[in-house]
Amino acid sequence: MDQDTDRPHVTLSTTSVYPWRTTRAFEVAADLGYDGVEVMVWGDETTQDALKLERLSEKHDMPIRSIHAPTLLVSQRVWGGSPAPKLTRTVDMAVELGAGVVVVHPPFRWQRKYARGFEEQVAELNQLTDVTLAVENMYPWRGGKRELVAYLPGWDPSEHGYDAVTLDLSHSAVAHQNAMDLVDEFGDRLRHVHMADGTGAVMDEHLVPGRGTQPCADVLRRLARESWTGDVVIEIATRKCKTDEARIADVAESLAFTREHLAAGVAERDA
Repeated sequence: MDQDTDRPHVTLSTTSVYPWRTTRAFEVAADLGYDGVEVMVWGDETTQDALKLERLSEKHDMPIRSIHAPTLLVSQRVWGGSPAPKLTRTVDMAVELGAGVVVVHPPFRWQRKYARGFEEQVAELNQLTDVTLAVENMYPWRGGKRELVAYLPGWDPSEHGYDAVTLDLSHSAVAHQNAMDLVDEFGDRLRHVHMADGTGAVMDEHLVPGRGTQPCADVLRRLARESWTGDVVIEIATRKCKTDEARIADVAESLAFTREHLAAGVAERDA
């Protein structure tokens, strides 16, 4: 089977091995046979340096297929405090490294100036290069019985006209959405997937796929049946693993689960 044509690439987010650093993420991805990596730009200085990333990619023969912009709470000061220029800088880095996708979260509600121009900036950046800027689905913040408005212009990309979106199944769990419904809603705009799981808890869990309540297997099989050509990025949380072996086992299990169900979808398509 030629994975370049018969199923999506399965890549590893560098966050999946945290608290290990980015250099270790490339090693793990190569050792386990991933198709590439997604780099999360944040406090680890390696993630902010295109030359260092290029050297890591070449050393481990691991292409950098996507980059996550530094738009999380923990990365608000990376590359300065102004978010709009950081988004442009991330696209520039993607061009330099040959990454096809930049993932971005919608602005936080206190970033009002950035939020006012966000949709226009995303549309403009998508026209300037071959890099796809894919806005990620988020979720409402909950406190007791209250839901807090945390994102502007909103946390649900289905309510906005972005050209491309990223589906994160852990986020859909927190939002009490069904990822299969979101696949329908996003349609041709779905360009990128963050594969993880969740139970619908208040906190974003990023479980190994298959350990929560999201239809991870169904989503993977459907994408493969429909000859979808984006990347499936393993983005799990392993920071609570008590041993190195347990962390690697979770990353390996996530890869095996994803490849198994993508292959099953291809078989269903070709039957």
